[in-house]
Amino acid sequence: MQELSATPFDGKALVRTLTTSPGVYRYFDVDGELLYVGKAGNLKKRVSSYFLRPRMEPRIAAMVAQIARAEITLTRTEGEALLLEAQLIKSLKPRYNILLRDDKSYPYIYLSSGETYPRLAFHRGAKNLPGRFFGPFPSTYAVRESLNLMQKLFKVRQCEDSYFRNRSRPCLQYQIGRCTAPCVEMISPPDYAVDVRHVQMFLEGRSSAVIDELGRGMDEASHALQFERAAVLRDQVAALRQLQAQHHIQGANADMDVIACRIESGLACVSVLFFRDGISLGTRDFFPRLPWDASTADVLSTFVAQYYLDRPVPRELILAESWPDMEMLAELLTSQSGHVVELKVRVRGDRARFLQMAERNAQASLTARLASRQTLGTRFDDLQKLLELPEPPRRIECFDISHTMGEATVASCVVFGPEGAEKSHYRRFNIAGITPGDDYAAMHQALTRRFRKVADGEGARPDLLLIDGGHGQVRQALDVLQQLGVDGIMVVGVAKGPARKAGEETLILAQAGREVHPGPGSPALHLVAAVRDEAHRFAISGHRRRREKKRERSSLEEITGVGARRRSELLKAFGGLAGVEAAGIEELMQIKGVSRELATRIYDHLHG
Repeated sequence: MQELSATPFDGKALVRTLTTSPGVYRYFDVDGELLYVGKAGNLKKRVSSYFLRPRMEPRIAAMVAQIARAEITLTRTEGEALLLEAQLIKSLKPRYNILLRDDKSYPYIYLSSGETYPRLAFHRGAKNLPGRFFGPFPSTYAVRESLNLMQKLFKVRQCEDSYFRNRSRPCLQYQIGRCTAPCVEMISPPDYAVDVRHVQMFLEGRSSAVIDELGRGMDEASHALQFERAAVLRDQVAALRQLQAQHHIQGANADMDVIACRIESGLACVSVLFFRDGISLGTRDFFPRLPWDASTADVLSTFVAQYYLDRPVPRELILAESWPDMEMLAELLTSQSGHVVELKVRVRGDRARFLQMAERNAQASLTARLASRQTLGTRFDDLQKLLELPEPPRRIECFDISHTMGEATVASCVVFGPEGAEKSHYRRFNIAGITPGDDYAAMHQALTRRFRKVADGEGARPDLLLIDGGHGQVRQALDVLQQLGVDGIMVVGVAKGPARKAGEETLILAQAGREVHPGPGSPALHLVAAVRDEAHRFAISGHRRRREKKRERSSLEEITGVGARRRSELLKAFGGLAGVEAAGIEELMQIKGVSRELATRIYDHLHG
């Protein structure tokens, strides 16, 4: 890497040092903040366009005026430069680049391995478990629908391993014909392995091969006079054929994404229609960060490079517009994916119809987002007036506490900005070391953990801190900020009205020592209530997960000498934990490996 700097920055001197090799260039301002990342097949020619042209577009001129330093990275080919540019934009998020803001991980279907009876499951996050991951899917709904379908067609288990290992009799899924009860070995491992293989084939897009194989099995069972098995296979084949008839879309390729873009009022929407094995998996909309004068072709080229950088690429990408580097990007995606990837623009027939559908989706989503943004802007402006702030708040944080009778207390922190919820900045705090049910202590602990980082000069500082609660909760916030020496943050409590009806909330302005009652027609209160409700939802969902995780842990696990195998034998012998609790010492001793001493220990533990 070559690093060049000058004060003031001399762009012409930089150009004189460059070669005609391909590579990537980066521009920084005086504070070291990255302004822009670009790639070039000819660095000298491309970079010179920033400093040797007499006239430039306003956006480019504004950026060039801020450049204080440049970094140049040479690559062997222009394709490598394109790949490096996409990686740097995605990881470093330069101010003047088009940036795909997609911080949510995509859902997958997970099929475990290394087990006698593998399981299917919904998965989101790091793919570091043993087994196979199918996807990514465009939405949680698409995964849930696919899992529901798998349960009906192939009856592969989807229960948690802890639930599976401790069953002594089949569960409801077996009773309604959606599982073959491998938990109690009502299906042999070889037969179960066949179902698992069919699931794999189906998720790989080979549904026709599954139908052919099931058809052959049906004929063989019929010739062997195994009519019940033949009937089961017949029903599977019929269900699969019906599925193909319902979901197959004429003209869709086995693997195809259709991508369209619309830009309006400085906001862009990219809409993607996903097709796999001729089946529509639905749509997903993206709203990339946008320089004000970017074109739809600029957005599409950047989107394709960033989005498919670390995801499986279909064989066809149908695009609304072309751009100069399209062929090179297709070659790069082909080499990266291991199969031919075609980027098509001029399409006819069904593909043109799909493209029109994507364009309509993009326009509808963009219109809805613009309307939402205008509404949100009105609410922020009204909140500024209500709280008498010098300008609308740029960052609002709200805290809430959730627990059940003091159990599994969780505090939530949600963040809102001018464009709405910033979910990547949400945080939860598991509260410990307090008297159960003490909401004041829980709030004090959560706020201390959050604002200690601000006091140390780390993390973002909110302009407005909302506390879901009355004067007592607000006092905790003021005490924490004072103890940590954090000032300049406005604290507002959100207290419910006497009848606890929406629109009757009281806002407690802590520093001003007064209360305001905006009323149900106030846009500012609508905003505050939306943020408060989101904090409440986020706290409750975290509390429920923590509580369920705690309750899923069997009390038998806390007994020394009772391992996983012995625990399974006890639960199986007595039909569950309730049966173990009802058993006496002599009955417990009938289980293999349970001595009188261990039986006494189990009995004493379960009976307190």
